[in-house]
Amino acid sequence: MSDLLLTAYGGSILGPIAVFLGWIMDKIYVLLASLGIENIALTIFIFTFVIYLCMFPLTYKQQKFAVLTRKMQPEMKAIQDKYKGARDQDSMQKQQMETQALYDKYGISPTGSCVYMLIQMPILFALYRVFYNVPAYITSVKNVFTELVNGIMATDGFADTMTSIADAANLKNVTYDFTVADKTVVSNYLVDVLYKLPTSGWEAVSSAFPNLATPIDSVVAKLEKINYLFVLNISDTPLNLIKAGWTADSKDFAIIICALLIPVISYLTQMLNIKLTPQSTEGQSEQMAAQMKTMNLMMPLMSLFICFTVPVGLGLYWIAGALVRVVQQYFLNKHFEKIDLESIIEKNKDKAAAKAEKRGIRQAQIYEAAKMSTRTSSMAEKANLVKDNTEALKAADEFRAKASSNSLAAKANLVKEFNEKNNK
Repeated sequence: MSDLLLTAYGGSILGPIAVFLGWIMDKIYVLLASLGIENIALTIFIFTFVIYLCMFPLTYKQQKFAVLTRKMQPEMKAIQDKYKGARDQDSMQKQQMETQALYDKYGISPTGSCVYMLIQMPILFALYRVFYNVPAYITSVKNVFTELVNGIMATDGFADTMTSIADAANLKNVTYDFTVADKTVVSNYLVDVLYKLPTSGWEAVSSAFPNLATPIDSVVAKLEKINYLFVLNISDTPLNLIKAGWTADSKDFAIIICALLIPVISYLTQMLNIKLTPQSTEGQSEQMAAQMKTMNLMMPLMSLFICFTVPVGLGLYWIAGALVRVVQQYFLNKHFEKIDLESIIEKNKDKAAAKAEKRGIRQAQIYEAAKMSTRTSSMAEKANLVKDNTEALKAADEFRAKASSNSLAAKANLVKEFNEKNNK
């Protein structure tokens, strides 16, 4: 496992997630290979289905949350209207308590919709790492390069030769240093570079290592089956593929069109998914409804533009995920049309009452603590006032005693001293 991790992303959070997802993909790839199908694109589609199947319980809860939230909106708006413009602490506290009681009544959480997103995002970012450098995570693909890499490393001067080939290919975001002492690291660097080489790069490898013609042809043939969806390299980005197709000596319109289709299909499937998702503005403010409409327009557009700059494999994952969600959404819509929401709300009443009781106890404890603090503070202030008055009376008595037995000048000085002492 250690040599596998050398070319994988080393992040403390996304790194382990990427390795685990790569392990799942490797098992799916091996299963397909046993059936005579060696293709990463198909592996991605099946992998996506497995991931969404595992996440279905969360998807169901999210959809249930959305349905109950839509039903709750009129009551929520009534509470908001009731306390509209109120800024005093008592009104704000009452609004908060009534809002929480409403959430309890419907059995949902204000943060319920965030859970799905919090789980999805790390998976998406980790998959970016997997699809960008498939051999680092899918052992079966890495093994395709073993014979060729061993042959290259056994050739004198291979470090300078491969460095020149990699530099000429202008491989972005690929690290390599074939002069390091650790042969395992060198082997991984060679796999990284060979996996990313364009057609011109493979021609350079064939010219530089003529004695390795057989393993080179074998790797190229396998990569065309493993790493390509039609004419697209799944580890490259649609933007790079479009540029390469446009700048080629004879423009390759097949690559350009197929590369364009990945972001476009991603956008269309996201839009279809949103259209199937029930939308309701009942009980919502005009501002909130406008924000929801804007978000529904922006999210697919973001998918369209981002898809140009991420590996084709990640775009395939988005497309496959959107298609799976479309199927899920269709059946969930049918299910929630038949579900009795009133019975769900009725079941939540006892739970809501128990939660309200607990909150009531906590509120009473806070109120009593505040009263105790106020009472203690008031008693302390009274004690300080008594002390100050006692000292003032004592000073006045001393003044009168001295004033009765002294001259007029002395009395004037005593008045001055008394005033200075009591005005500090």
